[in-house]
Amino acid sequence: MSSLVNFLLCSVLFCAALFCRFRLFGARASPLSTSQEKGKSLWHNVPLIHEAGENPSFNFVCEIAAMTKAKMEIATDLPQNPIVQDKNKDGSPRFYHGPIYWNYGCLPQTWEDPRVLNEQCENTYGDNDPLDVVEIGSEALPLGSITPVKILGALGLIDCGELDWKLIAVKTNDPLVTEHKVSDLASLARVCPHHVNGIREWFRWYKRPDGKPLNEYAFSGRAIDRADAISVIDETHAHWKELVRLGGKVSPSKPLWVK
Repeated sequence: MSSLVNFLLCSVLFCAALFCRFRLFGARASPLSTSQEKGKSLWHNVPLIHEAGENPSFNFVCEIAAMTKAKMEIATDLPQNPIVQDKNKDGSPRFYHGPIYWNYGCLPQTWEDPRVLNEQCENTYGDNDPLDVVEIGSEALPLGSITPVKILGALGLIDCGELDWKLIAVKTNDPLVTEHKVSDLASLARVCPHHVNGIREWFRWYKRPDGKPLNEYAFSGRAIDRADAISVIDETHAHWKELVRLGGKVSPSKPLWVK
């Protein structure tokens, strides 16, 4: 019961913060920018790094726009890896039970290797997908858009026993960056103190309406900082290179499509 009360409290606080921020910054539309239009893979042909340097920015591929419910994702096993709607076990289109409050997608040219044991993350293995990204900016981004983002930190979600990192990021030209100078989780907490809690609890509970247990987190739910999150990106980029070298043939039951 106490966990339910904590979740409801976090939800109320987060939604209030989200409402205030959208009123402050506005919600604007972005033009579609996607290599999918050219017949290329959003997973393999989009560069991981947008701008290198001491504080690099990365290319974020948006799979689900903020405040929507359709569960869209890059199809890692289909040619050119199109973005498709996930399906339930009965074949029906999958929807979240409520809207996701942020833009959600992945970093291209990354891969959470299901063969690699992550001892520091409760001895879990990767979920066989690109790294997930939760983009917290003030703008709802179009499906398939490619947007440069700054990484702020990450949460080590353990979803059905698999490690499923959730990178926390923000668009490089969002007011959180340009006006409020948000560059890491500490500076984010000064402006939006409930965001990380909101993300943590949303992903902890989102499968509960389907009768599944609450998800868990590595590090007792503590978010790792920007430097450690970038280390995760570097590691999964190396895993992606190995996946490409092997031609995507790492699982006999589900070979992955690579360029």
